[in-house]
Amino acid sequence: MAYSSATILPGSPLTGHHRIQSSSLSSISAASSRVSSSIHWNSHVGTSGRSLSWNNGGACNKVGSSRVRSGRPREVDFTLAEEEEEVGPNVVPAPPPSTGRIDIVVNKAAIRELDLSAAHAVLRKYVHQVGDNISEPAAAPDELFDRTIGFVIEYERDDPFDPRELSEMPDIRLWFVRLDAAYPWLPIVLDWKAGELARYAAMLVPHQMSKKQGLVFNPEALELFAMNKVFSIHPWLKARGVKSPHTKLTNMLRMIGLGVSKEFYALINRYPPPA
Repeated sequence: MAYSSATILPGSPLTGHHRIQSSSLSSISAASSRVSSSIHWNSHVGTSGRSLSWNNGGACNKVGSSRVRSGRPREVDFTLAEEEEEVGPNVVPAPPPSTGRIDIVVNKAAIRELDLSAAHAVLRKYVHQVGDNISEPAAAPDELFDRTIGFVIEYERDDPFDPRELSEMPDIRLWFVRLDAAYPWLPIVLDWKAGELARYAAMLVPHQMSKKQGLVFNPEALELFAMNKVFSIHPWLKARGVKSPHTKLTNMLRMIGLGVSKEFYALINRYPPPA
């Protein structure tokens, strides 16, 4: 399975020890179709400084020991190297939560019972009904944009020696899957600067954890997650009169190393969802 590394290193925000790798981002553009050509990657691959680039002109680009021809790579192996004790040298502590952030506190009992009450108490007033991402908001989302949202997960492991991150716990991931189904626009109001978007994505997107490389997403799964969010959040922002919704979405995607072209937004504006 192919994986592409993000910029989050362990310990991750999932356990309160989030670290971020400072690395330059390399642009990756896919040219397999009209839509995919509007999606590009800005993701650092591994820690060796090698970058992956999709080829638009038909020539081959070499990625490690793999070769890429026009369109998608056939076989690119990003299997993680054996774990090492120390974290890489370009690691800095994660920023603290943003001032005034609204925290959703969820405990183990709520997770085990798929109880979204803590989230409903904060988010319910911003939608007409749970699961509705477009019509008749009960309150403007300005407060959410100003203060942002974060999560405090109070989860005591059954086995104190369990080495897994919280994003690797099936019951926690299932709770977030249900949360995302109820509030598909939630990523746009998360506390991005404190790593909440990467944490949220890790709950929903296949990934691996590496002490050296950090949080390493499956790139195709991350791209599908991003496109799903664009299709869900863009009409939600427009329905609420938010200025330049594509700018907010572009900034959000940039936090996970992705980008979408203006032509892509023009395409989805041409055929909006029914009112």
